[in-house]
Amino acid sequence: MAIREELSVVIERPVEEVFAFATDPENDPLWQSTSLETERTSGGPVGVGTTFRNTSKFLGRRIETAYEVTEMEPPRRQCVKIVSGPIPGSGCYLFEPAEGGTRFTQTFDAEVGGFFRLAEPLVARAIRRQTEADMATLKDVLEAGGAGG
Repeated sequence: MAIREELSVVIERPVEEVFAFATDPENDPLWQSTSLETERTSGGPVGVGTTFRNTSKFLGRRIETAYEVTEMEPPRRQCVKIVSGPIPGSGCYLFEPAEGGTRFTQTFDAEVGGFFRLAEPLVARAIRRQTEADMATLKDVLEAGGAGG
């Protein structure tokens, strides 16, 4: 079963600042409540082909996921593909100028399998709720000046 989400929020900060903060995996635990740790697993500057390993907690389970950057167009877009983990998929962060700041849009496509397939409707709702909450947190952190300049 496939899950597709697209959610947006307007953040009252410049596009470049929102892009820099949201695409830096070291900031993930500051705004993604499920993210416990993200570690870069490849060298060089972050760009297409850069790989990461993420540890998160979702629906009470600890999840290890590896992902790769598939598109990188600062400060407009970053896309990734999950290459291993229980919920394979891909997603993009889109950054557009908006009145008063930046429209941040997150898209996500996933195939639910294994343990999570049994609870697919629950997983879809949980992902949507989690993403909405995380985007609200990102807005709060950046508008409060949490990006550290």
